Amino acid sequence: MSSAPIDIERLVRQHAQTSRLLGVDFVPAYRRGVEIESPEKPAASGVHAATTPPVAIPPVAVPRGAPAHQKELDRPAAQRALDALRERYERDAPHEAFVTAHTNIVFGEGDPRARLMFVGEAPGEEEDKTGRPFVGRAGQLLNKMIEAMGLAREDVYICNVLKTRPPNNATPTPTEAALCEPYLLEQVGIVSPEVIVTLGLPATRTLLKSDESMARLRGRWGSLALSDGRSIPVMPTYHPAYLLRNYTPEARGKVWADLCLAMERLGLQPPKGRPAS
Repeated sequence: MSSAPIDIERLVRQHAQTSRLLGVDFVPAYRRGVEIESPEKPAASGVHAATTPPVAIPPVAVPRGAPAHQKELDRPAAQRALDALRERYERDAPHEAFVTAHTNIVFGEGDPRARLMFVGEAPGEEEDKTGRPFVGRAGQLLNKMIEAMGLAREDVYICNVLKTRPPNNATPTPTEAALCEPYLLEQVGIVSPEVIVTLGLPATRTLLKSDESMARLRGRWGSLALSDGRSIPVMPTYHPAYLLRNYTPEARGKVWADLCLAMERLGLQPPKGRPAS
């Protein structure tokens, strides 16, 4: 774990440079991260407890998305922007400011101009080995969920709030989420999805800034306000790992109902005869 202080001024300059390349000529004022607690699963004892106060993180200016009919033309440019963002993340290495146990950075993958974006909390063991998001047991279930929606994994964009695996797959702390949030917001701005589905409470609270429980948040539309004035609909639902622990008709039905709301917003119809996974 690195004890070096975080150079906020350097981060702001780098974000501003990227924003200018993407057509944005300003970076808003600072705001502070919000302390939250996740009741979904306890943090690992000892090594992963939050020991530092929240860090002031500037919101990130993101470019205004292209109209739907222009997305195909903008896909190569969007991928280049995502690649450049990943390179900057690797240089900034915000994960060095907290405890991590990672082998690979797991940045995100999928259609760089996807209409639908899934956001989880952090990579797990299999994701850390491969450098790809959602490829373990939870990822296999997510694939089934995507297929049940009549889509393929390649049609959507998948990422996590944290880009590195926490020790023992612990729940990200608010400080860790705040350090990684600017890069996630830039990912959202580049992909410019029409709908975001958040998987689990940590991802939902990071984007919606709510302290309500997952039971109250799921099934209700939220909104992610970007710094350029855009607003992206957010549908919270349970994390696939939660479903693996609670694989009941009731839990599966709730997740499927949430996905159906996302499909309705996108104007999609699920394949006939395809129930929830």
